[in-house]
Amino acid sequence: MLVMYLSVSAQPVHDIKILAGKPVADIKPTMWGVFFEDINFAADGGVYAELVKNRSFEFSLPLMGWRQVREKGNGRVVPTFYTPADESNPRYIYIVVDAPEGAFGLMNEGFRGMGIRKGENYNFSVKARVHDKADITMRLELTDPDGKVLGEAVLTGFGPEWRTHKITVTASETEAKARMRLMFSGRGRIDIDMVSLFPSDTWKGRPGGLRRDLVEMIADLKPGFLRFPGGCIVEGRDLTNRYQWKTTVGPVEERRMIMNRWNVEIRNRQTPDYFQSFGLGFFEYFQLAEDLGAEPLPILNCGMSCQFNAAEVVPLEELDPYIQDALDLIAFANGPVTTEWGRLRASMGHPEPFNLKYIGIGNEQWEEQYFERYRIFEKVLKEKHPEIMIVSGSGPYASGDYFDYAWQELRKLQPDLVDEHYYMRPEWFLANATRYDNYDRNGPKIFAGEYAAHGREADEAESRNSWYSALAEAAFMTGLERNADIVHMASYAPLLAHVEAWQWRPDLIWFDNLNVAGTPNYYVHKLFSNYSGTHVVPALSGGIPLSGADSIYASAVIDQNAGKLYIKLVNSSKSAKKINLAIEGVTLAKTADVELLTAKNLYDFNSITNPKLIFPSKKSVAVKGRRVDFETEPISLSVLIFSYRK
Repeated sequence: MLVMYLSVSAQPVHDIKILAGKPVADIKPTMWGVFFEDINFAADGGVYAELVKNRSFEFSLPLMGWRQVREKGNGRVVPTFYTPADESNPRYIYIVVDAPEGAFGLMNEGFRGMGIRKGENYNFSVKARVHDKADITMRLELTDPDGKVLGEAVLTGFGPEWRTHKITVTASETEAKARMRLMFSGRGRIDIDMVSLFPSDTWKGRPGGLRRDLVEMIADLKPGFLRFPGGCIVEGRDLTNRYQWKTTVGPVEERRMIMNRWNVEIRNRQTPDYFQSFGLGFFEYFQLAEDLGAEPLPILNCGMSCQFNAAEVVPLEELDPYIQDALDLIAFANGPVTTEWGRLRASMGHPEPFNLKYIGIGNEQWEEQYFERYRIFEKVLKEKHPEIMIVSGSGPYASGDYFDYAWQELRKLQPDLVDEHYYMRPEWFLANATRYDNYDRNGPKIFAGEYAAHGREADEAESRNSWYSALAEAAFMTGLERNADIVHMASYAPLLAHVEAWQWRPDLIWFDNLNVAGTPNYYVHKLFSNYSGTHVVPALSGGIPLSGADSIYASAVIDQNAGKLYIKLVNSSKSAKKINLAIEGVTLAKTADVELLTAKNLYDFNSITNPKLIFPSKKSVAVKGRRVDFETEPISLSVLIFSYRK
């Protein structure tokens, strides 16, 4: 029942005093960030812009995603292996072509299709060789689902040695479910590998790069940090399936693909075609963090697989390689180019260090098996790299035995931040806006690393991202912001989800092959992040913080650099609320801007087809000296933006 928070009875006027001249805590530049995990096709099929699925035939079924096509020609396709075997990318296929008049070839279905846009260029590449001087022509075609050709180009000149061939094709129409066909004419055998198709219009125009519209959505959040690569994929279903950063750097064709653990994780959302090519690897994550102006926060395996799956642990006497991975990662990110790992970073195009400051050890493990391993990591890292801040964790739950035991142990250790996770009902977030008011200020700082309100859902993929869930998170976030002296980082999770290939919801941003939609939760996070400020100032009602009384939640911050005061007001009730703001300690401009986020119904949500049903609107309010009379809309988040001088 929501009666407690959604009362429709008459409400009193609220007097709120803002002590803008008395900052009580610094706000870290890392306060609001993003958490990336390769779930819901977030990387391959998502932000990594490759359009070809199973491009190097390394899926467990080598021809998954591919289908033979005949046009008055014959042939056969055989998956095989390099000789000597390439350990990272052993498979290729050979095609025997018997098509002197017509054509024989393969069609790739893409990731739930391929999104192409009219007039845009797509860069194709393939490694190929022919045998016995075969005279073979390859025709690249982009088609719609019915086979209509929407763009084509021809490749010739194949020789007996492996060589990468490239060509560009232009799309004649926009199509969300396009296919790619490779049609071969002539006679003989041709071997192919690393078949790739990228839009030329990628983020920052980088060849083989990231999907521009998705990264722009992330960039608009102005994140203070980027946590990567997860999440549960750090752990793996078993240790063989864990994320190993060293296999994700260097030349793309030498990165070792593995099954994504979300391939089989969710019983009713099986995705047998979900693998990790690692075209988006640790170098690209660091590069993206730099692009965004965000601190990189890599999370490393601590010698344990996911405890919800195999729950494997590495014996303590065999933990050294895992610790060395952490040390080598710091060298890769920060080391000079004269070192092994710094030299690799430079060879990938970034001789300057990435200035890594944070590293996470483990994801959300629990009990003594985690802490006996974490202690070893912490000892080594504190000795060898005291400049690096270490993130530990309190486990997968926001309370209970695992959580209590974790904090008992963490108080004996020296983590710089403790990662707490909350996947709870919206009512929990409304009731817990004061969670950090009484936390120990002398202990580790808090990283609210994974939070999302899990409420009612319908058939539509995006439906669980309701306005009610976003509103509840906004109320909770006023408490995070108010306690910025102890809460140094916060991020919603997960970040991205493909509407046709998701395993988990809710998610911050939904997309399909051509479109992207920010959720109400996204716009809440954006308002907090874009108006983060440099210092917390008190927002008091009756001398205490306003955090749920009469369904009103408030926080206030100033940006001393910009001369701005930002007041966030959440009204979780179905009735408007009258607010009298008294602002002390600064001189205000005569008007203030307001960004308002609300919806007609609690369970409204944005979708790919209606992406701005819930979207911030703007207005202004008059300032009477140091007072403002303001009325909050029902079920709303309002951000009041004041210019001031002392």
